[in-house]
Amino acid sequence: MTIRTIRPQRDQHYRSRIHCLKKLETIMVEMQDKSGVKGSDQKLNVTTIPHVITGKDVIAWLVSKMKVTQEEGQMIGTMLVSYGYIYPLQNHKRLVMCNDGTLYRFQTPYFWPANQWVAEDTDYAIYLTKRNIRKKGMLEPYEQLHYNHLHKWLNHKWDFIVLQATEQYKAMRERKKPDRVVFDCQERAYWIVHRPPRWTYSAMDVGPDRLIDPNKEEKITFDQYRRMNIFYEQAIRSSKVKSSVSLGALLKYVTTYKNHDPFLAPCLPSNPWQSDNDTYWSLNMRRVEVPTKTRVERWSFSFWELLSDLRGRDDFKVFLKREFSGENLAFWEVAEEMKFGAASSMTSQAAIIFKTFLAPGAPRWINIDGRTMGLTVKGLDHPHRYVLDAAQTHVFLLMKKDTFFRYLKSPVYKEMQKKALNPEPHNFSEAQLQQNASSRNPGISPIILWQQEEVELAKAALASAPIDVKAVMSKIDRKK
Repeated sequence: MTIRTIRPQRDQHYRSRIHCLKKLETIMVEMQDKSGVKGSDQKLNVTTIPHVITGKDVIAWLVSKMKVTQEEGQMIGTMLVSYGYIYPLQNHKRLVMCNDGTLYRFQTPYFWPANQWVAEDTDYAIYLTKRNIRKKGMLEPYEQLHYNHLHKWLNHKWDFIVLQATEQYKAMRERKKPDRVVFDCQERAYWIVHRPPRWTYSAMDVGPDRLIDPNKEEKITFDQYRRMNIFYEQAIRSSKVKSSVSLGALLKYVTTYKNHDPFLAPCLPSNPWQSDNDTYWSLNMRRVEVPTKTRVERWSFSFWELLSDLRGRDDFKVFLKREFSGENLAFWEVAEEMKFGAASSMTSQAAIIFKTFLAPGAPRWINIDGRTMGLTVKGLDHPHRYVLDAAQTHVFLLMKKDTFFRYLKSPVYKEMQKKALNPEPHNFSEAQLQQNASSRNPGISPIILWQQEEVELAKAALASAPIDVKAVMSKIDRKK
């Protein structure tokens, strides 16, 4: 039988909280001093338990000592209970500090979290087995779940676990009854904190391990000092951007985009989420016939704004077609498709791209420098998603520096500016907006309109595609 020894890491790490735990321990030491919270003997069922404190006494001491309000004192007391410094004697699973006569005891310093004892699965299995012997199989549901899981996981040393639990149980039976009750409560409180019931909050839960231990004094070697000096010298010599220049660029960006930001400017003709009217989405469909003026104006901000808008890209294609230079944009599009397309079709796609754009005498040959062309053609022998990046960047910069500015001055763009729509605001009254909100259409969404547009485009492409007569006849024959 193969014994699995690799297990998910479940050890508790206190590095990120050790400073907080040390402060809590300072409070605990003062609380147990002569001037601290006074304890007394209290009867629990029939047994008399020594050094018992009440929740209202702890909160009163915290309020007077730390000069805080009643609510803050109760919160600090709950923190002490949740970290296991104080444990309840009656309701063990409710790790809160109640401002009443609820009975508590101070946890022994051996079980304090700052000691960093690792709550191992073997120790927990021994504890559960000991409780199972004493309770004769009547464990809590969450404890029974942990018990079954550990029995399955640690079956290779379960005999040792049962032996240890039996010996501890016999040793406990020899103690006096008050000591047995106190030790049982201490152990149960410790495991409630470190192995809480499922779906409950635990103060011991931690996030990812920190890369740097804040409590450790790191010793820096001579080589590390030398590297730091080199880094700082290079940082001092490197050119810096003046704050006036960066602030000027930010101001220019905000001035350019302020009328196109939905947080700063209203949506025309109205905001669909407020008015329940989808005219705004209908006017701004991805391939709408006549776009709005604000949308056309945005195309002039940058070349990337033009390409990222499908309607603007279609208009740019019209301009390139008139100039007989559409191969650059076509290559950029197929490079994007290869970058984000399916991996299964890369080999066939690479062959088509080479024959169409890169081969000598290709029908849509692109004009790039020889070095980039050589690297791209060599990379197409073993194609991957980013094999066309160098050529795509070269083509993008060519269009950005030359073709884009000619497009903005061309009759194509000026004609589109004249045809662009400038919708009037709807100006709904408050009563109309409330009525729209009460009878809101749950299906209103731009995604629905975009899906309808894609379906129509697919139908149009299917209608314009040539009909394969043999395939149609074979389908008819199969139906017969």
